[in-house]
Amino acid sequence: MSDEPHANTRFIDPQSEEPGFFYRPEVIRNILRGFYAICALLFALDFIFHRHAYVSFEGLWGFYGIFGFVACVALVVVAKGMRVLLWREPDYYDDSADHPTHKHQHKGSGH
Repeated sequence: MSDEPHANTRFIDPQSEEPGFFYRPEVIRNILRGFYAICALLFALDFIFHRHAYVSFEGLWGFYGIFGFVACVALVVVAKGMRVLLWREPDYYDDSADHPTHKHQHKGSGH
């Protein structure tokens, strides 16, 4: 084992000094191989099975993959737009008494 610290030490088992299960290169490699195999299988099945499309363009080769990719990109773009609209100052929920919106606090009996 080398003397160099791991990049992300909070996921290291303190007793063995080894990276966690999902941080081992062989595990990551096997997971990616599994994903690639599933993609290849789904790609092959697109040529084998006949789909009963309701509209003509739904029957095109790769339609569902392209549709899913476009929908994912649209989701990210819409989320970035929502971030601009919904963004608040970092101290927006600050409850400190010296905050400018807390000028008229009632003290005492509430009169």
